[in-house]
Amino acid sequence: MRLEEELRARARELGFDELRITRAHLPREVRAGFRAFVRAGIAGDMSWLVARPQLREHPRALWPEARSAVVVGVNYGPERDPRSELARPDRGYIALYARRRDYHLVLKGRLKQLAGWLAARSGAEVRLFVDTAPVLEKPLAHQAGLGWQGKHTNLVSRRYGSWLFLGGLLTDLDLAPDPPEPDRCGRCHRCMDVCPTGAIPAPYRLDPRRCIAYLTIEHKGPIPRELRPLVGNRVFGCDDCLLVCPWNKFARRSREAKLALREDLSEPSLAELLELDEPAYRRRFARTPLRRTGHVRFLRNVLIAAGNSGCHRLAPLVRRHLDHPDPVVRGAAVWAYGRLAGAAARSEALQRMETEPDPDVREEWRALAGQPAREVGDAVVELGASSPGAPLEADRCG
Repeated sequence: MRLEEELRARARELGFDELRITRAHLPREVRAGFRAFVRAGIAGDMSWLVARPQLREHPRALWPEARSAVVVGVNYGPERDPRSELARPDRGYIALYARRRDYHLVLKGRLKQLAGWLAARSGAEVRLFVDTAPVLEKPLAHQAGLGWQGKHTNLVSRRYGSWLFLGGLLTDLDLAPDPPEPDRCGRCHRCMDVCPTGAIPAPYRLDPRRCIAYLTIEHKGPIPRELRPLVGNRVFGCDDCLLVCPWNKFARRSREAKLALREDLSEPSLAELLELDEPAYRRRFARTPLRRTGHVRFLRNVLIAAGNSGCHRLAPLVRRHLDHPDPVVRGAAVWAYGRLAGAAARSEALQRMETEPDPDVREEWRALAGQPAREVGDAVVELGASSPGAPLEADRCG
């Protein structure tokens, strides 16, 4: 049996669904595209993505001895389409990849075993990556034949649709490469059409600064005011452009036990999430991707979702965060409280503007003081304005 076939067999034994091989080299057009992205200055807070771009754009710049790249995929296809969850405003939407144990932990452990096997079998030098090294995994996966980068820039697989976790190995072995997968998007542009914030302005181009996944995970400051209503109830990530891809009709449900969906991460109550303090946040989301944002950014996201919910009964829970020690949370709380509490919130604005030390939060109060009345909100919150714990009527969430 050839070494490449043995490698695939060992990968299957370790639980990888796909393994493909390519040269440790990316074509000139890929490298030029990445340099153009860096020059455009649209990476936002993702400094890790554009730091030392000369290393990221070419595997051999990272490791000159690399000759082959082994790219693996693990299927995380869902059992059902979760799009109905976006219509439940009192619930938070968490991206499918994050509703489980952190895939970095699972893939890294298996890649270490695969790398150890390959080194022992061949005497080769091997290095691994799972989003942890400056490697352009998606172009490598495309070149290796795992799939192609769709118009939304994510990888699409004929067998698994949008649902593959990626990782891989670099080695100084000259392994026989697999053929690349051709682009099969054709004339379809559903992913572009469905994006709530218009973050895909042209095929194969993404503006991360408008992407809800970026805004709710990577972005450190306040979410831009004009984009907040478009975030909906998404509290961590966004799957819209993935979910509408027609290739998902061929996707297989994941059978990976270590990456099984956690029920408590599907449709969590916004009221419950608003009451999580930092220790409770750490406990609940331990060893999941949701720990990445930290409590402050996660709470910011939950407050934006609450403000979009129309659930006026959440107003008292939102109000508690008006005095949060972090200005990012306070600013989001002001915006959400204004949308849920109407006149009661505006009545606080002038006084709060005088005492608020942070200029961004003062601007939130100033914007609230000048916004037009909302009939339902005004009527509802008048009942509970003097007593934030009082029940609110006419709640659109029932």
